[in-house]
Amino acid sequence: MLDVAAHEITAEEREILQHPLVGGVILFARNYAEPGQLRALTGAIRAVRPGLVISVDHEGGRVQRFREGFTRLPAMRRFGEAWNTDPAAAKAAARHAGFVLAAELRAHGVDLSYAPVLDLDYAVSSVIGDRAFHRDPLVATELARALIAGLGDAGMGAVGKHFPGHGAVEADSHVAIPVDGRGFEAVWAEDVQPFRLLAGELAGVMPAHVIFEKIDPRPAGFSPFWLQEVLRGRLGFGGVIFSDDLTMEGASVAGDIVDRASAAHTAGCDMVLVCNRPDLAVQLLDRWHPAVAAGSAERIAALRPRQGNMPADPATLAGWAPYCQARDSVLALA
Repeated sequence: MLDVAAHEITAEEREILQHPLVGGVILFARNYAEPGQLRALTGAIRAVRPGLVISVDHEGGRVQRFREGFTRLPAMRRFGEAWNTDPAAAKAAARHAGFVLAAELRAHGVDLSYAPVLDLDYAVSSVIGDRAFHRDPLVATELARALIAGLGDAGMGAVGKHFPGHGAVEADSHVAIPVDGRGFEAVWAEDVQPFRLLAGELAGVMPAHVIFEKIDPRPAGFSPFWLQEVLRGRLGFGGVIFSDDLTMEGASVAGDIVDRASAAHTAGCDMVLVCNRPDLAVQLLDRWHPAVAAGSAERIAALRPRQGNMPADPATLAGWAPYCQARDSVLALA
């Protein structure tokens, strides 16, 4: 999963996207100017290779890449706060938010968002913060389940992150190597529970660049124990495992970009992300020669949204009653 530099794809990027190891594109705020431009960009990417998965980190709150022309989505903690006074209303609002999120992205040609965050709100992690629903794993699960249902109402799959949990460590894995000193039973009893309870409802899971030092010396995203024994084995998860961005500091313990990709792939990741470093993306495509398992290819292909009867363009979507009702609910909370 690679990125592109700007509002349009270049000739060089077209060539890169045709490489057989490239399975998708992740978009960022720098790729967005206005709705028409975004539709043109996703259309151009699709024209290069129709099967590419086009994705974005678009959770709500401070992690929302497209803003002008899109509904302002609340941070997930807002749903947790609403739960504390009215659980049923909070779940309904979370489902509406998932529907609006997915409907707007799909109308602009985007297949997938890396959402929801399933980390628990321990109030210690600067990078997670209000991106988490709640401290209680069962409340977090119920709110995430509602948001996942809303995504599904618009035909989009959900990607839960950051397995087995990033919320209990203060360090930010973008710029540091977080270490969690708890034992397995503590992590299992709390942080793993939303992933366990939602394993059958998630299209994808993204592991954390967090080292659980009493369990495995490797970050979870490079750990066969976490990805194969726990996630695939004990939890029975059958969807796509994405690495988190391999250019983050939390991934540096594995070596250079080829070492990182190899470690993630060997541990069980179906798709590795290389973001904001086109030089490393090219280096990886030139030097890495993995055997792509048929199961991985099938799981990745299944990420593409279901068609359904949802409007396929922003203008039609804007007048569609189910969308308008859900959007009003979301705006009332935001």
